[in-house]
Amino acid sequence: MTDTPALDVLAIAAHRDDVEQTCGGTLLKMAQRGQRTGILDLTQGEMGTRGTSEDRAREAATAAKTLKVSFRQALNIPDGRVENTWENRLKIAQVIREQRPRVVILPYWQGRHPDHYTTSTLGYEAVFMAGLNKLGKTQAHGGPQPHPISALPLHRPFKIVYASLYYDIRPTFVVDITDQFEARLQALLAYKSQYTDQESGSKLFPAQAEIRQRLDTMASFYGLLAGVKYAEPFIQKEVGLVDDLTLIPVKSV
Repeated sequence: MTDTPALDVLAIAAHRDDVEQTCGGTLLKMAQRGQRTGILDLTQGEMGTRGTSEDRAREAATAAKTLKVSFRQALNIPDGRVENTWENRLKIAQVIREQRPRVVILPYWQGRHPDHYTTSTLGYEAVFMAGLNKLGKTQAHGGPQPHPISALPLHRPFKIVYASLYYDIRPTFVVDITDQFEARLQALLAYKSQYTDQESGSKLFPAQAEIRQRLDTMASFYGLLAGVKYAEPFIQKEVGLVDDLTLIPVKSV
C-alpha cells in the first residue's frame, strides 16, 4: 500500500499530447484549486510520424510541469495497437489501485483514431476491474502466481467523464478554462518534435502559426455554449442531480 495521497483526477489517454489537447486546461484548473491530478499515457508514441518515443517522454515531462500534475506515467502498450485485452486492463487497473483517483477522465468512445476510442472502452473496463476483490489472486490472470495487483487495496473511482473534443457531439457540460488557456497552449507546444514546422508530416500537421488559432477557435466554440471565453467539453453517461434550482449555472435567456 502506498503512502502517497490519492489523486483527485486522473486523465487516461492513448498518446502523449492527447490530454494536452482535450482536457489539459481542466487538469490545470483542478491543480490550481489544490487538487492532485495525474496523467496516464498508454503508449510510448513510437509510431508517431514525427519524433521518437524518447523525444515524447522529455516533452511530456515538460508539459506535465506546465499543467502542474502530481503524477504522470506512460505504459508500454504498443502505439497504434491499443487493444482491449486482459493484460492491458490489468496494467491500467494496477495504476488505478496505486493512485486511487476519485475521478477518471477517458477519451470519448467514438472517434477517428482507433487508439482513442479503444482507450475509452479499455479504460472503463479497467476502472471496473480495479474494484474486484479477487482480481489477480487466482491463476485467471494467466500466470502461475498471483499478480502483483492482488497486493494493492481495492479501488473503484467514483466518477468517469469523457473528454469529447476529438468528436463532434454536444457536450453534457463544459469546464471554463479561460484563465488556463495560455498555459494549456504552452503545454501542447512543449511537444516540439510534433508541432514545430518541418517537412516530415507537413501534410498531416498544421503549421505552428495555425495551432493557436485552431485551439482558440475550438475553445471559443465550447465557451460560447456556456457564456464564457474558453472551455473544454465533456460527456457524462449519468443523469445529473440538482438540489437547488436557483444555483444551476449558465443563463437560459
